[in-house]
Amino acid sequence: MTTLFISDLHLDASRPQITRTFVDFVHDEAARAKALYILGDLFEAWIGDDAGDETSDAVADALAGLHARGVPVFFIHGNRDFLLGDAYARRARMTLLPDGSIVDVDGERTLLMHGDTLCTDDAPYQAFRTQSHAPEWQRAFLARPLEQRRAFAAQARAESVRYTRSVADAITDVNDAAVVAALRAHRVRRLIHGHTHRPAQHSVDLDGVPAERVVLGDWYEQGSVLRCCGREFAMRRLA
Repeated sequence: MTTLFISDLHLDASRPQITRTFVDFVHDEAARAKALYILGDLFEAWIGDDAGDETSDAVADALAGLHARGVPVFFIHGNRDFLLGDAYARRARMTLLPDGSIVDVDGERTLLMHGDTLCTDDAPYQAFRTQSHAPEWQRAFLARPLEQRRAFAAQARAESVRYTRSVADAITDVNDAAVVAALRAHRVRRLIHGHTHRPAQHSVDLDGVPAERVVLGDWYEQGSVLRCCGREFAMRRLA
C-alpha cells in the first residue's frame, strides 16, 4: 500500500476550490492509502481552535471519515498553523507529531519536518518563530478576542508576502548545512519536508554516504501529493 505525504495546502475560505480538491483527494486516493502525513500549513492561517469556519469544519469531517475507514492521519505543525491544538486534532482524528519526527516508511527510517527550521539564512523569520513558539506568547495571543486575532493574522500574511518579494530566493530556501546537520543528528538518510514550495528530490552527501531530501509541493494552484510505495517515490499533481 502507498503512504501519502502532503503539505502547504494553505486552505482558506477565499479558495474553496482547493478545499474541494482536498476533500475529494481524502475520499478517493487517501482512502486507499496506508497512512496520510500532513507536514504543516494545512491552513492559510490558524488563530485558535475556537475560530472554526466552514473550511475547517469540512476538513475535520473529511479527515475524521478517513480515520473511520482505517487510514491513520498524522500532522506536523507548519509556520501558518502552529497554533492548531489538541481540540481540533481530536475532532479531525489526527495524531499530532513533533516537528522532526522519525517514522518508518516501508523499512526506511525517514525524518519528517515542516521545513521552516532549515531556512536558517532567514534571520528575521527565525527570530519571529522563536518568539511565537514561546508558550507565554501563545497563551497571550490565544487570550485575545477573535477579531484581534483575525486582524493580526491578516496583517502577518500581508507582511509575509511583502517580505518574501523583497528578499532573494536563497534566503527563503533551506540551508544545505542545516539539512546535513538534521540528517546527521537524527541518524537518517532520508528527509521529507515542505515549506519552501519548491517540489523536488535532491541528493545529499552525508559525510560520504548518499542521502536524499524530498520537498513537497504547495496547493495554491493545484494539489500536490508525494506517493511512497517501497523505494519508489512519485510526486503527483491533482487538478
